[in-house]
Order: sequence, then structure tokens, then C-alpha cells
Amino acid sequence: MPQSTLVVATVDDDRRVRESVQSVLESAGYEAVTFESAETFLMSGALSTVSCVIADVRLPGIDGTELQRRIRRERRLLPVILITAHDDVVTQQQSLSDGAANYLRKPLRGDVLVRSINESIARATAGGASATRGSHRT
Repeated sequence: MPQSTLVVATVDDDRRVRESVQSVLESAGYEAVTFESAETFLMSGALSTVSCVIADVRLPGIDGTELQRRIRRERRLLPVILITAHDDVVTQQQSLSDGAANYLRKPLRGDVLVRSINESIARATAGGASATRGSHRT
């Protein structure tokens, strides 16, 4: 369970998935915000406030893998967890190689999702701290 309320965004075009993930996140102590498209998420300004993004791989318009690439350009350490109902090993390997924090198959298990979020945020926080410590060395 998070120490303080962190915001996790879910980007999925399926309303039922958004509602389900939102319920799981709120039960785990996170603040959940949801978006039906990558474009809506990017235009919302939420990118600067969230601690993690969960995005469907297959989205109309900007898909989850492209959203992940755009997020990495803006906030390199922000964890992005990709989710999909259409598992594709090539997409999975490419996404993880491009920096996805995790790649999960739908239907999602709440405990697996929450553990992935917790671990991803912890890694990002540790990475940011060591990057900051490293920048102060002379």
C-alpha cells in the first residue's frame, strides 16, 4: 500500500476495463484517473502529475506503444505498464526493450496489477534518487 496517495492513470478505450482498474487502484490506496484515449490523456495535463500509467496496447489513434514512447520523451522515469488482450511476443519484447515497466495480459488480476505498480514506482523512485545523487558528484 502506498505511503501517500499517488495518482495512477489508466488509458483504455474499454469503459469496463477503466472502471475495473479504477476500483482495484482505489482499493489499493491509489488515486485513479482514467482516459479513453491516448490523445485525451496527453491533452489533459495529467502527464505531469501521475506516478504511473497503465495503457492498453491497442488503442484507436495513438496506440499504447506510441504513448509509451511519447511519455519516455517527456518523463523518462515515469513507469508505463502496458496491458493487452492480444498477446504478441514481438510487441511485448519491443515494448519492454523500449522501457515499459511491465507488459500484462488481460484479463488482469488485481493483485498482479497492484504488485506491478508498486514495484514499478519503487524502481522509478530509486532510479530518480540515484540519478539525482549521481548528478551531485564532482
